[in-house]
Amino acid sequence: MVKAVFVPGLLCNDELFAPQVEALRGALEIAIGDHRSGDNFSSMAETVLGNAPEKFVYAGLSMGGYAGFEIIRQAPERVEALILMNTSARPDTPEQRVPRLGLIELAKTHGVSAVADTVLPVILAEQNLGKKGLTDTVHRMAKDTGLDAFLRQQSAIMGRADSTGSLSAIACPTLVIVGDSDTLTPPERAREIAEVIPGAELKIIENCGHLSTLEQPDAVSAAIRTFLEGAGIGS
Repeated sequence: MVKAVFVPGLLCNDELFAPQVEALRGALEIAIGDHRSGDNFSSMAETVLGNAPEKFVYAGLSMGGYAGFEIIRQAPERVEALILMNTSARPDTPEQRVPRLGLIELAKTHGVSAVADTVLPVILAEQNLGKKGLTDTVHRMAKDTGLDAFLRQQSAIMGRADSTGSLSAIACPTLVIVGDSDTLTPPERAREIAEVIPGAELKIIENCGHLSTLEQPDAVSAAIRTFLEGAGIGS
């Protein structure tokens, strides 16, 4: 069985990938990487690598993608294939830090549930906002993450490196996934990544925002399965 490590995004937990764990059960043995303990991506990558199999498929969504770039820098020989979902290779800009700092203050004063309420219209496609099961999941993940981990994650995100210059050195099979309605890391950011990584595939998921694995779980799982089969991994 092919081993895989999936790393969630900001304020998310293993529920983010629950549909893929189930759908890909026959192809991948998926573990969820620790993305809560570090306040920078170097230490986060070290923690993930320290608990990962010697060889594994890496998948990360949003912040998990940022961690993936660092993991590839630290141990490229261990990553059999790379799956980058709803992420960007660019560093945070001063303009992006303004709302982040606002969310940090909101979390400190009103808790992470208030943050979840605030970001829902940003992270989900408009047509998915009315799905109570989906919004409830977002709230559960935020509550489970908690304030301290949220603050560490935001610190890591704001201080992340510019990965655009190292994309061309990625040698493993790579799949880049993005939602067509993702406003945080839009399709043009995914296209930037896929066009530079040699041989990378780009999959744009329809009717989908930033949380592709939950908004369109079947489409994402199918894209991952097709990619792995095409790369000869697990076949």
